[in-house]
Amino acid sequence: MIGDIYINFFLKKNKALVSGLTPVYLRISLSGYRVEISTRRHILPDQWNQVTQKMRGKSTEANAFNQYMKVMEQQIFNVHAQLMNEGRSFTVDDLRDRLEGKTKQVKIRTLIPIFREHNERIKQLVGKEYSAGTCERYNTCLSHTVEFMQWQYQKNDLDIKEIDHHFISSYDYYLRSKRGCSNNTTVKYLKNFKKIIRICLANGWIQTDPFLNYKVQVKEVVRDYLSMEEIQRLMDKVFSLERLSLVRDIFLFSCYTGLAYVDVQKLTNAEIMLGIDGKKWIFTSRQKTDVPSRIPLLAEAIRIIEKYKDDPRSINQDKVFPILSNQKMNSYLKEIATLCGINKELTFHIARHTFATTVTLSNGVPIESVSKMLGHKNIRTTQHYAKILDSKVSEDMEVLRKKLES
Repeated sequence: MIGDIYINFFLKKNKALVSGLTPVYLRISLSGYRVEISTRRHILPDQWNQVTQKMRGKSTEANAFNQYMKVMEQQIFNVHAQLMNEGRSFTVDDLRDRLEGKTKQVKIRTLIPIFREHNERIKQLVGKEYSAGTCERYNTCLSHTVEFMQWQYQKNDLDIKEIDHHFISSYDYYLRSKRGCSNNTTVKYLKNFKKIIRICLANGWIQTDPFLNYKVQVKEVVRDYLSMEEIQRLMDKVFSLERLSLVRDIFLFSCYTGLAYVDVQKLTNAEIMLGIDGKKWIFTSRQKTDVPSRIPLLAEAIRIIEKYKDDPRSINQDKVFPILSNQKMNSYLKEIATLCGINKELTFHIARHTFATTVTLSNGVPIESVSKMLGHKNIRTTQHYAKILDSKVSEDMEVLRKKLES
């Protein structure tokens, strides 16, 4: 702990010698705690002035005695200043030990072991509190951090007390320039790194947050989505290869349900039940956030489910679809986009944006309902997914125009 220091000299009368000489002790108080230290000096009680905390008189003996006390007091202030300058938490016991020459072995904590321990804990909680993707991102961030320190400091690790604002701003520059990361990717890596810093702060291993004056923001990305005409093109296309047909169908299913790849991958028949309206709904929880998601199934989504209900691959895995890896899905989607004449960088995640924008919001579904179906914790997240199209604005204003005219 660090606080104001108070010093008081006093006679320890219960330790007086037979001769009457009484030891002078020193009491140090710091942040509500105190210790007592012997000055190794004795004095007769009638020679001691407790108000001035000095030996009475101006004799050579008195001057030498009082000078000794003054030097000792100054030593305490000097030790206190040293401990303050070291920038770590300390107690009045630490101050006493330093004054008496009892140096404690200060454990030096370095960044990488703390980072690795954090990542190992994330790994152990994959499937419970974290996704495999989150674990992978933290491991990538750890690799970037080590490479940055080698580039900037020619070291593989650093004392965490050396991590300051200059470290953070240099790391930012490294990610953008040497690694070629975009603004948003840089911000995400540093957000991951900031969690490690918060662990250090919470444990009292560092006193100052190096991120204190680091200010950057995620820039809004214009996300692609498919129009109804492009969705229809996908539906109408006949593929000669079964793998392309499968990928197209699962992608369209996500367009009509808003499920992310990982949630379609783990979807089981048990999660498809009758909802409040007596029709088929999906009752699931998002893998990423563990937030419940309730989605009424549209006719096209039901048609796709029925198409694969007897597929041996689905039955063997007790899943709704015989889904491929995300990497293969995205690779085949690029091929599908070319064959269907869709000039967009087609990825599986575009289906989720298509559901939010084209399928629901543009057809009058309130954003609150869209947010609930997407399994978002707040509507601000939904606003990044769903775009209000000019056509929808035109329709809404036309309704207002007719009301005002009437």
